[in-house]
Amino acid sequence: MTLLKTIDKPKDLHGLSDADLALVAQEVRELIIDTIGEIGGHFGANLGACEIATAIHSLIDSPRDKVLWDVGHQAYPHKVLTGRRDRLDTIRKHGGLAPFCSIFESQHDIMGAGHASTAISYAVGLKEAMRQGRGEDGKVVAVVGDGALTGGVAFEALQNAGGLGVPIVIVLNDNGMSIAPNVGALSRYFNRVRLNPKLHKAREEVETGLTKLPAGLGERIERLGPIVKESLKAYWAPGLIFEELDLAYVGVVDGHDMAALREAIGEALEAGRPVVVHAKTVKGKGFAPAEDGGLEGMEKWHAAKPSSIVNRQAAAKPTPAKGTAAAAAKPKPPPQYTKVFGEALVEECRRDERVVGITAAMNSGTGLDILQQALPERYYDVGIAEQHAVLFAAGLALQGAKPVAAIYSTFLQRGFDQIVHDVCLQGLNVVFAMDRAGLVGDDGPTHHGAFDVSYLRCLPNMVAMAPRDEAMLAHMLRTALVYDDGPVALRYPRGEGEGLDLSAYPAPIEIGRGEILREGERVALVGYGYGVSVALGAARQLESGHGVEPTVVDARFAKPLDAELMSELAVEHELIVTVEENVLAGGFGSAVLEALADRDALAETRVLRLGLPDRFVTHGKPALLREEVGLTPEAVAGRVAETLLAPRSALTQV
Repeated sequence: MTLLKTIDKPKDLHGLSDADLALVAQEVRELIIDTIGEIGGHFGANLGACEIATAIHSLIDSPRDKVLWDVGHQAYPHKVLTGRRDRLDTIRKHGGLAPFCSIFESQHDIMGAGHASTAISYAVGLKEAMRQGRGEDGKVVAVVGDGALTGGVAFEALQNAGGLGVPIVIVLNDNGMSIAPNVGALSRYFNRVRLNPKLHKAREEVETGLTKLPAGLGERIERLGPIVKESLKAYWAPGLIFEELDLAYVGVVDGHDMAALREAIGEALEAGRPVVVHAKTVKGKGFAPAEDGGLEGMEKWHAAKPSSIVNRQAAAKPTPAKGTAAAAAKPKPPPQYTKVFGEALVEECRRDERVVGITAAMNSGTGLDILQQALPERYYDVGIAEQHAVLFAAGLALQGAKPVAAIYSTFLQRGFDQIVHDVCLQGLNVVFAMDRAGLVGDDGPTHHGAFDVSYLRCLPNMVAMAPRDEAMLAHMLRTALVYDDGPVALRYPRGEGEGLDLSAYPAPIEIGRGEILREGERVALVGYGYGVSVALGAARQLESGHGVEPTVVDARFAKPLDAELMSELAVEHELIVTVEENVLAGGFGSAVLEALADRDALAETRVLRLGLPDRFVTHGKPALLREEVGLTPEAVAGRVAETLLAPRSALTQV
C-alpha cells in the first residue's frame, strides 16, 4: 500500500491523475479483502464500489458537498477514504466502526443507512433545503446500488426529484445483485441495458439513416424533428424510465473505469438538473471466487466470515477424516432458527397447497432459499419492497391462499401501514414470520428487532406469539397456518436453537394459552420467546445462589395474553418478573401489567419488567450486548434478589 497511506481525508484525492486514482481504488479494494477477509463483514458490494467512491470524492468537497450511500453496506470504501482507514479492522465490533454509515461517527456520513432505498429522498430534501437558503450550499450525490433501486420509496423520490428539478446526481451502482440476484421487471430491464453496449450507437445510426432516405422522405422526417426523436428514444433509450421522470440519464458507464466514471459524474455535477449516472459494476470485483463465480459466487460472498480469506484467496476449510479424534471431538451444533423455519415451511407447503412463502430480497437470510429450491412455484421474491410484500400477501389471502411473509423484524417496520390498513383491518389470514427478533449483534441498531412486540400488539385482530425453542417454532408455524381468523405474527431470534429433537410431528397449540414449565413459589419468571431461556437460567441461579425456587412460565403469546394464568400467578406469588428481548415500552411486560390492572390484581403482587432499554442498542456480539442491557440469567437473578429485599412498590423495571 503506497498511495492510500497518503489519503487521510477526501481532499487528498483532489489533483491526482486518473491513473493514480485508479491505483488508490485498487489499494482500497486490497485493504478491504485483507481486513474483512480476516475479521468478517460485508464484502462483495464494497469491492464493487471502490472506483465509484474514489471518483466521487476526487470530484466533490466532502462534507460541504454531500455523498449519501444506499445501502450502507457498500460504503466501506467511503469510510476508508474519509479518515477511517486505520480503524477498518474494528468495523462491526463493539466500540468500533459502525457497520453502516452513521452521522454520529463521521461528518462525512450524511445519513444513517442500514435500510435500503432511502438515499434519493434524503438527497432531494438536502438539496431543496440548500436552494431555500438553509445551511451551506453544496453538491449532493446519492449512490444507489446493491438492489436498493428495487424499493418503491426510491421511485417516489425519483418522481419528486424530477418534479422539483433539484440538481442532484444519482449514481446507480448496477451490479445486478442485492444479497441475492435482483428480481423483477426493472432488474431485467437493467440487464438488457448492461448487456447491449451498442444501443446508443444503434440509435444514432437509425436517426441519421432516416434523415437520408430518398424521394423527400428524409427531409420530411427531419422536419418532424422532436416527434421522431421521442419515438426513437422510446424504442432505443436505455434511460427512458428516468428521462420520462425529467431526470437526465448518462450511461451505461464502466464502473471500474476511473476516467470514464470521473467524466460522467463530473459532467452530471455541472448539469444544473437531476442526473442519473448508470454505472455497471461487478459485485466482488478483484476477488476471484466472487467475480468468477457468477451470480452464485456474488451471492455467497455478499459477506465474508471471519478468517475466510487468506492471501486474498478463499481459505480452505480443514475437514478431519471420519473416525478421527478431531472429528469426534466437535459435536454438531444445534440448527439455526432460520434453517428450522425454512425446512418447516417447506413441509407446511407440502401439507397444504394454499401455503406460499414471500421474501423481500432476503431469501437466504429468512431461510426461504430452502423453499425456493424445493418448491419454486410456491416461492416469491418481491425485491427490497416490504410495503409491497405485505400488500401482495394481502391480495393472495383475499383469494384464499395462505401467505407467509418472511421478513426481518426490523424490516417489517417499513410495512406498518399496510399491516394495519390492509391486513389487520380486513382480518386477512397473513402470517408474518419475523426472523432476527431481538438483538442481532454486529449489524447493530438498524437491524436489531427491538420493537415488533410493541408495534404489533396494539393492532386489533393480530395474534402475536414467540417460541422458546426450535421445536416450538415448528409447532407455532403450524398453529399460524391452521388459524383462519386473521393475521398472525411469529417472532424468533437469530442464531442457534436449543438442540432439541425435531422429529416430532408439528401440532397446533391453543391460541392465547401459556405454559408452566416449572412450579415454584414466591417468584414467577414469565418469559416470552428468547426470554424463556433467560428465565430458566435465572431460576437455576436463584435456586443455587439465593435459596429461591421460582415458578417459570412460557407465555407463548403476547396477544391474546393468557390473562387468566397471569392472574393466578399474581395470587400465588409475591413477585412476577417478565423477561423479553423487546423494548419495555408497549412490550410483553406492559401487556402483563395491563392485564393485571384490568383485573385489579396489582394489589396482590409486584411486577418487575426486564427487557431492552429506552435507547438504541449499539453493535457487537449478542452475548456482549445482552450482558450490557442486563438480559442474562445472572443479571436477571441479581435483579430478582434485589427486588425481593426492596420495599414494596407498584412497579419496578429495567
